[in-house]
Parts: sequence; structure tokens; C-alpha cells
Amino acid sequence: MQSWFIQAADGQTTIDLREVAQPAPGHGQVLVRIRAAGLNRGEFIAAHGLHAKSGGAKPAGQEAAGEITAVGSGVTGLKAGDRVMGRCPGAFSIYALMDVRETVKVPANLSWEEAAAIPLTFMVVHDMLIAQGQLKAGEWLLITGVSSGVGVASLQAGKALGAKVIGTSGSAAKLEKLKALGLGVGIQTRSSDFHEAVMQATGGRGVDLVVNNVGGSVFAECVRSLAFEGRLATVGYVDGVLKSEIDIEALHAKRLKLFGVSNKLRTPDQRATSARGFVADLLPAIADGRIRPLIDRVFAFEDLPAAKALMESNAHVGKIVLRAPA
Repeated sequence: MQSWFIQAADGQTTIDLREVAQPAPGHGQVLVRIRAAGLNRGEFIAAHGLHAKSGGAKPAGQEAAGEITAVGSGVTGLKAGDRVMGRCPGAFSIYALMDVRETVKVPANLSWEEAAAIPLTFMVVHDMLIAQGQLKAGEWLLITGVSSGVGVASLQAGKALGAKVIGTSGSAAKLEKLKALGLGVGIQTRSSDFHEAVMQATGGRGVDLVVNNVGGSVFAECVRSLAFEGRLATVGYVDGVLKSEIDIEALHAKRLKLFGVSNKLRTPDQRATSARGFVADLLPAIADGRIRPLIDRVFAFEDLPAAKALMESNAHVGKIVLRAPA
């Protein structure tokens, strides 16, 4: 079968298409015929030196949707023919394996492409907004880099939870597009200069939760923008800035909570817990149409290099999806 491989070396991320053996499901796994897979920025920014060290190539892709073709020992509740989505290492392949604990049945109202845009992204969002962020109806949510895949999903989930949402982006056109999804206040900026606009929007109070997709260059401004007992989630650093000062006086006086979010560094049991939380708290809103993933563009399987280039250009709004061969 065909499978895309990715390798980070010498400050570059390269991908190549290979012919490999079809995997077989082990204990607690299901084999899935991939129909579509979502791109995630974190996998491709490894070449910026943020995560990965130089090393061998590995199967690319992290989330997908498709049909189960075989189940391993110990699997219950799922069978061949079921439409499923989930976290899926090696998702840019014709067939791939999913851990049954992270495998979710696809709601009937979703296309393959929509389903593929959901699993990893919305499980991360669940971690930020609900499990750790404890976002409540009526609270203020600030999302830096709101047009990214995680940013848009955070906006949609935040609105479903009843929050009031502020987002930053360097593009006025992107902010305008996201108003249709419930973006209440759009701040056009690529810099750490949004505190004043946030305070004006919130009547001088500040926001209750920040989702920082950008990184260290805006970290201090995010802290400044928090209200009393505010929470700050750091999920990305596309700016490449991994260091920032912390205003300890503000941390103390405002009783702030600062936390990080990473799927890659979690244990299988922790990821399984996150999947169960997503199913309980966010999947109902997806199944009834209150949340519908925003897809910027769908690429053919063989066009992954072009999809990667679009992601790295930062020109998209929402998710980029790869469609597997029929």
C-alpha cells in the first residue's frame, strides 16, 4: 500500500511517498481503510527546531476517518464496516491503525473530510477549554492566531459552551470570515499589542481564558490580558519563540493558572481519557450540527506536498484535509 513518510533534518521537513506492507491490528487496535486525513501544523513545524531532532523518516499524519476493515483481539463495540474517526499515527496512508480507546464512530451528518478534520484537533480543544480551562457560559475567551485549525475549533467550541470570543489575526479578511462562526471581537495584529483592545472589549475586566496558538512572542501580552483567576493555555509556537518572561506579581495578585497542552507527549491512557471527554462534552454538538468543522481546502492524496505548502504559507482558515484514493 502507499504511505507518506516525513523526516525532519537540517532545519527542513521533507515528505516522500513509499510502498509499504499493509499493517495488521494488534490487541486493542482496529485497522482502518482511510478515506480522509487532517493536516496538523505541529507535525510540519518540527523542522523549525521546536520538537524534533534529526532522525529517520516515519509515517506521516495524525488524524483520520475511514471504515474499519479488521479488529484486533480485545476489541468490543466496533466491527468491520463501521465508519470511524480518531487519532491515527500514519494517517496519510491507504490503511492505518487506531487504538480502539481513541476510535470514535462518525456521526451520520458528517462527510469523510469533515470527520477527518475533527479528532485530534477537537480533543486538544477539549483539553484546553474544558478539562483544564474550565470555560463557562458567559466568560470571555481570547484566541491568538484564531484562523488556524485549532483556533477555529476553539472558537466553535467556545461558542457552543456559551463563551464570548475575541480573536487575533494578521488578516482582516480572515477575521471577517470568522464572524459568521461567532467571533465577537476581531483584533487585526501579528504583534504583542492587543492588550488595550482586549481591555476595551471586556470593559476593563480582561478575559477568563486565553488559547495561545502563536507562542512566546505574545505570552506576556496574554498574561496582561487575563482577568482575575484567568487561565492561559499554551498550545503552539509557530513564531518559533520558546522563551518569555512571566510577570510573577500578576500571577500572584490575579491568581492566574498557566498550563500547556500537548497530545504528542501524553501517555496512551491520558489520550484515552481525553477521547472519552471529547465524546461526552463536544461530540453531541458536532452530531446535532451546532459545531461543523471549517475546511479551507481538500487535496488529493498524491498532492500532500501542495497541502503542506499551503499550511506552511499560513494562508488557510480552518483545516486542510487530504482525501484518500477511492
